[in-house]
Amino acid sequence: MQVRMELSRILISDYGGKQLIYLSEPGGQRSFPIEIGTVEAYAIDRRLKGIPTPRPMTHDLLANVVESLGGKLEKIVINDLRYDPDDHTTGTFIATVYIRQDDKLLAIDSRPSDAIALGSASNTPIFVEEKVLEDVLSSPSPTPQERILLLRQHMDKLSERIEEYTARVEDKEFFAKAAAELLQDYRRQLNLMKKQYEAIRQVLQKVKK
Repeated sequence: MQVRMELSRILISDYGGKQLIYLSEPGGQRSFPIEIGTVEAYAIDRRLKGIPTPRPMTHDLLANVVESLGGKLEKIVINDLRYDPDDHTTGTFIATVYIRQDDKLLAIDSRPSDAIALGSASNTPIFVEEKVLEDVLSSPSPTPQERILLLRQHMDKLSERIEEYTARVEDKEFFAKAAAELLQDYRRQLNLMKKQYEAIRQVLQKVKK
C-alpha cells in the first residue's frame, strides 16, 4: 500500500555534516528524514520558492524536457530501502517518478532527492510504500561508533565533491563559457562543502581526544 506523504521540512546546514528533508504523513504521526546532497537540497528549496535562474539548472531542464515531450509528472513513489549487506546502519532509498504521456504511464527510476527536486515546483504528490515506512521507523538509532563511521564516510564523499568542484571552477574553458551566476553558484556550493568538511574534521578531532 502506498501512503501519501508531504515534504514538511528542509534542513540546510552551512556547517553540519548533512542536509536533510523530512517527509510527514498529513494528519498522521509518522515522519522520517532522508539525507540528501547539498546541491539537491538547494535545488528543492529554490524550486519550492520559485526563485528564477538566468539559465535552466539541471532539474529545470528535466522538467522542461518532460513538458516538451507532452508528459506530466503524476506522482513520486519511494518504494524501497536497501541496506548494504555488510553495513545495516545506513540505507539507500529508492524512488520512482511516474510520468503520464497521453495514454501511457512511464515509470522512471530515480533518487528521492532528484525526484522531489523535479516535482517540487509542480507540487507533484509524494507517496511512500507502507513497507518502507515500517522499515525506516523500526530501524534502531546508530551507536556512537556508527555515527563516527557515518561522519567519516560523509567526509570522504565531501572530499570527492570538493575536488570535483574545484577542478570545474579552475577550468579555464568552463570559466570562459559559463554565466557569471553559474560560477557564483559553483563557488558558493564549493565554500559550503569546505565548511562542512572542516566542521566534521573538528568533530572527529574532539572524538579522538
